[in-house]
Amino acid sequence: MTMRRHLQALLALGLGGSMILGSAFAATTEAAGEALVGRWDIDIHTPAGDLPSWLEIRRSGSRTLVGQFVGVVGSARPISRVEVEGGELRFSLPPQWEDGKDDLSFRGRLHGDTITGSMTFPDHRRFDWSARRAPSLQRPTAPDWARPIRLFNGTDLRGWRALGQSRWEVADGVLRNTAGGANLVTERKFDDFKLHVELRLPAGSNSGVYLRGRYEVQIADALGEPPSDRLGAVYGFLAPSEDVARGPDAWQSLDITLIGRRITVMLNGRTVICDREIPGITGGALDSDEGAPGPLLLQGDHGPVEFRNITLTPAQ
Repeated sequence: MTMRRHLQALLALGLGGSMILGSAFAATTEAAGEALVGRWDIDIHTPAGDLPSWLEIRRSGSRTLVGQFVGVVGSARPISRVEVEGGELRFSLPPQWEDGKDDLSFRGRLHGDTITGSMTFPDHRRFDWSARRAPSLQRPTAPDWARPIRLFNGTDLRGWRALGQSRWEVADGVLRNTAGGANLVTERKFDDFKLHVELRLPAGSNSGVYLRGRYEVQIADALGEPPSDRLGAVYGFLAPSEDVARGPDAWQSLDITLIGRRITVMLNGRTVICDREIPGITGGALDSDEGAPGPLLLQGDHGPVEFRNITLTPAQ
C-alpha cells in the first residue's frame, strides 16, 4: 500500500470511529436523560442537618429536558433546561428567597433510583444533596373513615408542640398566634384524612396549614397576589378556582380531603380545588419523606392568626 492510500485508510477509519463513538455517546446521554425523568424527593445535607427539597424533570418535545424545583422555602419555580452530559445533570435557577445574588446551581449523577450531587447557593455556600424517586401515593381503594378526632380541645395546647419560641396562646376556645414566632405541630402523625378548621387573621397577615407537615394549604390575606398564593391554594402549585375569601378579621372555614397526593379543598363551603394531584412538597416542609405519615402543622412564623374547631377524620 502506498503512503497516500495508507493515510486515506487511517483517516477513513478515524472518521468512522468518531461517528461510532459519537453515536454511542449520544445514545448514552439520551438514555441518561430518559432515566432522570420523574419526580424526586431531595435531602440537602448541611452541617445543621438535612433540609427538604423537591425536583421534577420532564420532557419538552423530543430533545429537551425541563422541570420545576422547590427549595427549602418559597414556591415551585420553573427550570428552563436540564443539561445532561457524560451522565451528569446540570441546571441553574435565579435566586428566589435565598441570600446572595448569583444563581442557584446544581450538579448530580444518577445511581439506579437515586441521584447524588452538589448544589451551590447564591451566596456561594455549597452542600451535597441526594434524591430518591418520589412515591406515587396511589391508594388502591377508596378509604373508609374512622371517628373524627378533635385536635384542639379549646382550653390548652395538649397534643401540640411548638418548633421554637412559641407565641401561641389559648383563650375563649380560640388558638391564637399573637406574632411571628414558632410553627405548631401535632404530636400525632397521619396518613390520609379529612380536616375541618376555622380561621381568622388580620389584614396583611400570613399563615398556612401543612398537611402531613409537607403540603401547605395557604392561609393569607392576599388580595392582588398570584392565585397560587391566595387563601385555599396549595402554595405555589394549585390555585383556587375562585376567590371566595371573606377578607381580614372574619371567621372562615377550610374543609380539606387528602388521599395519597390528591386533594380537595372547600373554602367557606365552596369547592375551590377538586380532586387535584399535589406534585410534591411545598417550601417550608418538615421533611421530604412523602411516603411516611406526618403531623398537621400550623404556620406561626409569619404573623398573627387564630384557629378554632380543628377536627381531623383519619382514614382506616
